[in-house]
Amino acid sequence: MSTIQEMKFGTKAIHAGVHADEATGAIMTPIYQTSTYVQEAVGVNKGYEYSRSQNPTRHALEKNLAALENGKHGACFGSGLAAIDCVIKMLNPGDEVISTNDLYGGTFRLFKTIFEKYGIKFHFVGMTDPAVVEEKVNENTKLIWVETPTNPMMSIIDIEEMSNIAKKANAWLCVDNTFATPYLQNPLDLGADIVMHSATKYLGGHSDVVMGALITSNDAIAAEMYRIQNASGAVTGPMDSFLVLRGIKTLHLRVQRHCENGEKVARYLADHPKVDKVYWPGFESHPNHAIAKKQMRGFGGMISFSLVGNSMEQAHEMVKNVKVFALAESLGGVESLIGHPATMTHASIPKEEREKIGVVDSLIRLSVGVEDAEDIIDDLKQALE
Repeated sequence: MSTIQEMKFGTKAIHAGVHADEATGAIMTPIYQTSTYVQEAVGVNKGYEYSRSQNPTRHALEKNLAALENGKHGACFGSGLAAIDCVIKMLNPGDEVISTNDLYGGTFRLFKTIFEKYGIKFHFVGMTDPAVVEEKVNENTKLIWVETPTNPMMSIIDIEEMSNIAKKANAWLCVDNTFATPYLQNPLDLGADIVMHSATKYLGGHSDVVMGALITSNDAIAAEMYRIQNASGAVTGPMDSFLVLRGIKTLHLRVQRHCENGEKVARYLADHPKVDKVYWPGFESHPNHAIAKKQMRGFGGMISFSLVGNSMEQAHEMVKNVKVFALAESLGGVESLIGHPATMTHASIPKEEREKIGVVDSLIRLSVGVEDAEDIIDDLKQALE
């Protein structure tokens, strides 16, 4: 019989880290809704002392996530940003970070308004060209932070190339794998040191939880990760851990449908006379499509597009008129969501910086859900017309 690490993805999603409850035989991991644990004597316990430090429900999820990313260690946090916060806390004043200029607005805000004042320097560059990244590397470079596909422009960054650059610089590579999910992409296999997820999105999959996660195979990084997780206390609770464990059991089924629907929607939009540009890595014309094909097993359900005329009023009118799509922040749930990055997810990035990377006034971002594709496309059709 294969070990859990050797099993196929769908089997790991359902079984990794999860065991029947020894007390009752319950097949589902119990929600250990407790703050503390009774000890037999001073220093004698069953591996659990206090739920900020250890919780059995959270531990089951952390083991599951590590298996899905082909890693050794997983840690869960109260949000995706809390997970990112943990990584940057591993650095010291004077250290430098290179990241993409097409970055989730919350990550940009955390880097610029929280950590920059503590003496950490951040460089935001176009990472689709590895030479541009290499130009910024110096003796102080300690971390390369990658999103791929990026948010919201769906740019594809070569993880293996970034790993090579990081190793030469004796720096870490961390990849935000939220958009791709472990079903489509495994950055640790491509040379990354740390993988980060906003588990709020596809991992949970049902828009009912906020959580972040880090996965690594590096024992030294893991020790620091757990130290900061415990010391800073930005942990996730047992109920949220249970919800994400439940969501992951259908991750492979859901993401396959997201990909199928995403392709149909992208091709529909590309042929629409009122649509200017469509950003979806499955198009052969997409910059770095070949890299996407090499490092991903599918192209996902995230799409951005701009409108002919590039008017913010046009964009606002369109997102107001949808009926199947919901106008909302976030992504990755079973329901289709629509958003306007310039005034929603990326409002914290200055306008001139946004527009340099393509986040223009008419740009609209879709998280294509798992509804029937015909209904999704009909909704976009009536909203555009």
